[in-house]
Amino acid sequence: MKLGFIGCGNMAQAMITGILNQKVFKKEEIIASGPTPEKMNAVREKFGIVTTGNNCEAAKADIVVLSIKPQMYEDVIKEIRKEVSKKQLIVSIAAGISMSQVERQFGKEMKIIRVMPNTPALVGEAMSGMCCNEYVKEEEFDEVYHIFESFGKVEKITENLIDAVVGVSGSSPAYVYMFIEAMADAAVMQGIPRSKAYTFAAQSVLGSAKMVLETGQHPGELKDAVCSPAGTTIEAVRVLEKKGMRSAVIEAVHAASKKSKDMGK
Repeated sequence: MKLGFIGCGNMAQAMITGILNQKVFKKEEIIASGPTPEKMNAVREKFGIVTTGNNCEAAKADIVVLSIKPQMYEDVIKEIRKEVSKKQLIVSIAAGISMSQVERQFGKEMKIIRVMPNTPALVGEAMSGMCCNEYVKEEEFDEVYHIFESFGKVEKITENLIDAVVGVSGSSPAYVYMFIEAMADAAVMQGIPRSKAYTFAAQSVLGSAKMVLETGQHPGELKDAVCSPAGTTIEAVRVLEKKGMRSAVIEAVHAASKKSKDMGK
């Protein structure tokens, strides 16, 4: 079994890190292609995988991940479509590109799995939404599911929800980093050294997220448990509500989802 990556940017490298760490594939079973020799040499040295400047070589793998920018799909698929067959699994991780669009660009029936992962794959904590077209067998879907599960959590969804996934998890690490940075800036203003401020802020976000996932309690319940009567936390919550934090986050997620929909038009 061979796994191919067409394009080897940040997302592909994050995925490869998780896949190799969890021993889902051996180094020699993974091939990645990219247009820049220097970059691909660096990728080969970093991971020990096979690299090439020829997309058609990577397209011969049993599972082919299209880890390229959405605007590159049409040109790249045109380049590789004679090399792929109905037996292969095509994995698309692009925002705004539907499975029907991918199949139409190949010009033939193809087994297509669409996934929206995020960059915390690099540390084994990705969140991915996954769906497939009618040609993918259950065991084939499970095989790709297992790949993505090796570097985080995966949820099976329907394709009509994939744009929402872009907003709530695909793009959201950026929102969380901004939140961590803002909390750390506030801590620095009060005298905490910046390196320690980032640790305090980031660990608090990590711990809070684990509380939601591991306790199964509603986030509102967990928030209430921290808010003592007339205490510091409820005062901070009052300010966040006054400044429109919830509305800002909702609007941000909606904007990312809308952009993903618009990209597919």
